[in-house]
Amino acid sequence: MSKLAQKISCLIEATGPMSVADYMALCLFDPEHGYYTTRDPFGAEGDFTTAPEISQMFGELVAVWLYAAWQACGAPRPAIVAEIGPGRGTMMKDMLRTFAKLDPDFAAGNRFALIEASPRLAAVQKQTLAASPAPLEWHSHVDALPEGPLFIAGNELFDAVPVRQYVKTQAGWRERVVGLAEDGTLTLMAGPGAPDPVLLPPEARAAPQGAILEIAPAREALMETISERLAKQGGAGLFIDYGYEGPALGDTLQAVRGHAYAEVLADPGEADLTAHVDFAALARIARGHGLSVHLMPQGEFLLGLGLLERAGRLGAGRSAEEQERIRDEVERLAGPEQMGTLFKVLAVLPDNVTVPPFDAPH
Repeated sequence: MSKLAQKISCLIEATGPMSVADYMALCLFDPEHGYYTTRDPFGAEGDFTTAPEISQMFGELVAVWLYAAWQACGAPRPAIVAEIGPGRGTMMKDMLRTFAKLDPDFAAGNRFALIEASPRLAAVQKQTLAASPAPLEWHSHVDALPEGPLFIAGNELFDAVPVRQYVKTQAGWRERVVGLAEDGTLTLMAGPGAPDPVLLPPEARAAPQGAILEIAPAREALMETISERLAKQGGAGLFIDYGYEGPALGDTLQAVRGHAYAEVLADPGEADLTAHVDFAALARIARGHGLSVHLMPQGEFLLGLGLLERAGRLGAGRSAEEQERIRDEVERLAGPEQMGTLFKVLAVLPDNVTVPPFDAPH
């Protein structure tokens, strides 16, 4: 039993079963034993590989979009260009290099920030970005950013924000909780709590017994904070994650360890825990602040921004082996059987602004 599993078991013994959201938060962010607070999970040596780690082209094209959004919003200065949940800092490194090529004056007139809650990951980012062409600042949350128009990007951000789960029982919907089985191991069960009926989507009413519903108040609160900031001070947001244009029923909570799926309750703190993102819920919040919302699959987004053309330039004059590697990166990022369809790109913009490859808001 891991140290965090022992801690969670003691908490359950003392105070009773905990919500899936509380379990997820402890697994990921516990100060002593949490997954993100104690390790570098990214890349081949970690547990999973994100799009910026697959290819420099991903961060380059995100930078192209952010720069175009900045221009479409009137090129305000000074603006804040930020990445939230920056991992190792790989995407920001690729973005800064691209900004310098697109417009050397862009870096001089704006501020660049990384929003990172984990001191350990912030230290890794500072190493990655030690040779940054522009001054950088770190903040632990969105509210700490300086005033001004904000152009913010987040890759695989919302999937790691804890979700609450509810299960349909004979007595109706009840919150799904983590408790202790007779042998002392962690187990999922139906708790006494019931969801606010207002939160239930229409399809929940006719759901069969045993159906699972996920609601993400913390995820929606984060989008609320970002949307309020964009509505009041201007700017744009771009968020890439895996999920669905919901609402939908189903259990999407998953654990990944060593690039393979693992049991969600098996090794608390030693595996990444995520849940699929309900993009419709995030879009609803942004629209509530008068912002326009655009959504498309990651593959369509990257191809629309010139992924194939960029791959061709990157592979020009390279060896056959290098060209094959670049083609493989394109397939992983944009192929329908890889990340191209499951991953979605959500753009949040002022009501009167459109930035390619998006057109009319959804």
